[in-house]
Parts: sequence; structure tokens; C-alpha cells
Amino acid sequence: MHGLSRLSNGVSSVSPPSSPRHRGSRVKSAAASPTTSPGGSDVGCSFKGSVGGGGGGRVNIKNVVERLGYFLISALYRRRGVLLFAPLLYISGMLLYMGTQGFDVINSVSSRGVRDAVGPGSVYRSPEVFEKLWPFMESESNRTSNVLMNVWNPKLRQNWKPCIEQTVSSSGPSVLPKSNGYLIIEANGGLNQQRLSICDAVAVAGLLNATLVIPIFHLNSVWQDSSKFGDIFDEEFFIYALRNHVNVIKELPEDILQQFDHNISNIVNLRVKGWSSPTHYLQKVLPRLLELKAVRIAPFSNRLAHAVPPYIQGLRCLCNFEALRFSEPIRMLAAKMVDRMVKHSSKSGGRYVSIHLRFEEDMVAFSCCIYDGGEEEKHEMDIVRERSWRGKFRRRGRVIRPGANRVDGKCPLTPLEVGMMLRGMGFDNTTSLYVAAGKIYKVEKHMAPLKQMFPHLETKETLASVEELAPFMGHSSRLAALDYTVCLHSEVFVTTQGGNFPHFLVGHRRYVYEGHARTIKPDKRKLAKLFDSPNIRWKDFKRQLQDMLHHSDMKGIELRKPSSSLYMYPMPDCMCKKSEAKIEHSNTTKLLK
Repeated sequence: MHGLSRLSNGVSSVSPPSSPRHRGSRVKSAAASPTTSPGGSDVGCSFKGSVGGGGGGRVNIKNVVERLGYFLISALYRRRGVLLFAPLLYISGMLLYMGTQGFDVINSVSSRGVRDAVGPGSVYRSPEVFEKLWPFMESESNRTSNVLMNVWNPKLRQNWKPCIEQTVSSSGPSVLPKSNGYLIIEANGGLNQQRLSICDAVAVAGLLNATLVIPIFHLNSVWQDSSKFGDIFDEEFFIYALRNHVNVIKELPEDILQQFDHNISNIVNLRVKGWSSPTHYLQKVLPRLLELKAVRIAPFSNRLAHAVPPYIQGLRCLCNFEALRFSEPIRMLAAKMVDRMVKHSSKSGGRYVSIHLRFEEDMVAFSCCIYDGGEEEKHEMDIVRERSWRGKFRRRGRVIRPGANRVDGKCPLTPLEVGMMLRGMGFDNTTSLYVAAGKIYKVEKHMAPLKQMFPHLETKETLASVEELAPFMGHSSRLAALDYTVCLHSEVFVTTQGGNFPHFLVGHRRYVYEGHARTIKPDKRKLAKLFDSPNIRWKDFKRQLQDMLHHSDMKGIELRKPSSSLYMYPMPDCMCKKSEAKIEHSNTTKLLK
């Protein structure tokens, strides 16, 4: 008996596996005559020398390597096995060649950042550049016109609007069919990793026509947050918002619990591979669900492919952008913090810039980048790396190239560099900044220049009182939710290092701001070279950074590609152009008349 699934318009089956290779029978070829060079001479003669009359030409072998090579090639040639052993000979030759070049292999981080220098951008010279350019920044302070007032070009807007209900209603069932069973998932990681797991679970529940049990949050060894679903998200609203599309319950019914001795661990845990297709769930998970009436999938992170049918994609949209709102305590404090930021930004019409700054101790250590802390910094970072990733960075053969990492744009931007970038883009000292971050490495030293450039700088610790923050302390996901909300409502968001926080926030900002992310995503490769130019002129510095700002504006509106996530690119799955929405509404009205 087959359960009813809700896969609209069928499911595109995954590509069939490639056909197995057929082993052909080995054919022994007859001995061929020696290969000749284009000039007609026997190639073999170049190795063996002349063997004809007059005493013959004797090969002068100068060293052991040449003698060994001569012996191997001669032996192989005589046995007609050159083609068989050619790859081995090539690799051996390359290794011998590389051994003579004296390449500098670095197995530990050097505090000077010189040994692996790979050209412009490989060394941290930002403090020198700042010292030279600071007088020019000061001369452009307190201007009457701030770039924040018109940072985004209105001509680039395409007027997208949310149309989730339209998507799920047109392609989904009008009435929820009888449930095939109960789905339990375990979400792990930080706030936005949990969001991903929750919304993918909603999509899978819709696909399998299963009843979703409110997700269990796994206590992560890194985040150390014991929060439950209801501590971070509004549980009642989540169930209500999904009621017409997916059944969600707080806990398993008593009869099901009795079936498993009131122990969820007794429920079979189906191991699902990452990015599994809808077909996999229908063929592998649905039969077990029908058989057992309850299944568990743990862990459940990145367990559903990006490419799914429109209705299932619509459920992802509905969950992430509408159903998942934060719990009331988080919403209340976050709203106060946004109001305070707006009041502090009166000189720019209530507009402010938010920055996701990733310069925590563990980020700096993991990047293996070198800054200006000398031996003390090296010692501290070695300790952090060993404490957090035991032995990973000391493995034999591990090559660490700090300079190459910097040139490749892999080094976390310092607060100083973020400030220089913004000043170069045209944001002056009247701009209000909100910094979303964990515990900054050597906070006093590194935050000082950013505050010097932007005196109106706030964090959650300065916007909210100690008493207001007390219920959230020790709960990283709840604190991240406060940062998320303040960043969501900023005029400009600056992402500096990637990760799940900007991934979800940029998509949410597109959903809120008519499809435009209103986000600065700097080109860190270009920044590395720019900040490694102590002799650069202020005019050239500004021009390059304003070009970078313009590029971010141009990339603000992007449609989702098949391999991309709708959590970052909600168009066209979760949003429609306003003109298209109006036309559709007009046609619907005509049909009703």
C-alpha cells in the first residue's frame, strides 16, 4: 500500500548512475619498429648512442641520477614498456625537478608574514595606510551630505514583492490529506543553521504528507546553548502560520509514545545523506514512515537538495520568511534596540549601517592569518588552535601560508579595515554604526580605530541595559537573534566573512526590501592589495572603494540559480514582480465576475 505524497507535477528523477566500465580483453600487440623522430633519426639512439663500427660513441654519464635514468629508460625501451610506465616516469621526473628548486614550504605560522610573501596584498599593512590617510578622512568629516541618504540607486530597483501564498496555494492541495505518520528531526548548530534545518524539515514533511513534531535542538559543543525551540521562535505562531499546508504538533501523541516506551531514542533514526533529492525521500523514507508511523532523522542539516518542486520550495519560503518569527521576549527587546538605533541616527534621517564583524579569537586563529601582534599574537593563536582543533594544524605535511591566504581574500577583516573601507566609500563620521559580533580579539586595541572613524558606534551591549540582556546571556542563539533583527532593519548591511548569518540575512533583506539586498559585500582580494599600498593617494583609494560600493549595488538584485539557496536568493521562488502580481490579480478578478 502506498501513502499519498504531495509532489506536484511529478518529481524529476535523479540522473541515472553512469554505466559501469567494461573491461576489454587485453590484446597483445606484435613488436613494432622503434619510433623515429620527425627528423627521421632513431629516437633510441639519443639514449643508447651509436653502436656501429669504429669503436662506437660512448655515452658520458655524469652523475648517479643520469645513470639511473639511463638504465631505466634503456631497460623499458628494450622491453617495449615505455607507454605502460610513462606516467610513473613523468611523476618521478617532476619530483626530481621540484627537489632541485628549493621551494620554501612553511609548516608553521610565521609571526613576520614574510617567508611566504606572494606579492602585493600578502602582508598586513593596514595600520600604515590608515596613518597616512587619516588626515584626509578628518578633512571630510561632519559633511552636510552623507552618502547614506542615497546610497542605493533607485533606478536599479525592479519592484519585487512577496507572493508565497500564491505559490503554495496554486501548486499545493486545497485540503490537507490524512497524515502518513510523524516526522521528528534534530536541528544542530547556531541560530541560522537551526533555521535551515527547521525549514527543510517543513518542506520534507509537506513532501511526505507527514505531521511534523516541533524540532528538537541539539546541544552543540561549540555554541553551548541549551535553548529550546520556544525560547528562540514563537511556537504557537509557527504552528498557526503553517496550518493550511503542514500539520505541526508540539509533541507526539500518547499512543505513539507508548509504542516506543516513551523514549524518542527508540524511534528508528533514518540516516539521510546531505542534499538528498525528493525522489530519495519518496523511495526510501516514505515506505518506512508508512510502516512505523513515526521516523526520526538526526542530524538534519543540509539534508534536502536545493532543486525541489515549486510547492515544496514554496513551503521553504513560507517557513523562513513568514512562519519563523522570534519569540516574544526577543521581539520586544529587538524592537527597542531598533528604535534606539533610529533615534541615534537623526543626522541621517534615521538610517544606520550594520556590520557583521567576524574578528573573534577563534576566527582569527582558524584563518591562520598574521596581523600586527608579533610573537605574542603567534603564541596566543597557537594556543587557540590547539585548544579548539587539537593537532589539526600540526599534522605532518600541513602547509600554512598566511600571505597567500591574505592575497586570496581569506583573512577576516579587522575593525580598522572595515572602517577604512566605509570611509573610502563615502560614509563620514556622522554615520551611525551597529556592530553585530561575538567577543572581538583584543577588543580594546582593534575597536579603537573604528570608533575613531565612527564615533556613533553601537553594539547590543551599548544599546540594551545589563538588566535587559540578562535573560539572554549564556544563550548565543538568542543573542544572535537580537543582532539579526537590528541588522535586518538597517539601511546598509556589511558582510565581512561569510557564514550562515549573512547567508540568511541577505536573503531576508531581499524579501523585505523589494528584492534588493542593500548589502555591501566587499571584494576582499582587492581590499588586500589596497590595504597593502602605503603610498596610495586618498583620491585613488576612494575611487576604488566607491567602485566596489557600486558593484554591491548592482549585485543587490539576483535571481536564484538552480544550484543556489532560496534562503539567500528568494526570487523568483518566494517573490514576484509587482507588475506580474497585478496582472494575475486582475485576471482572477475577471474570472470571479
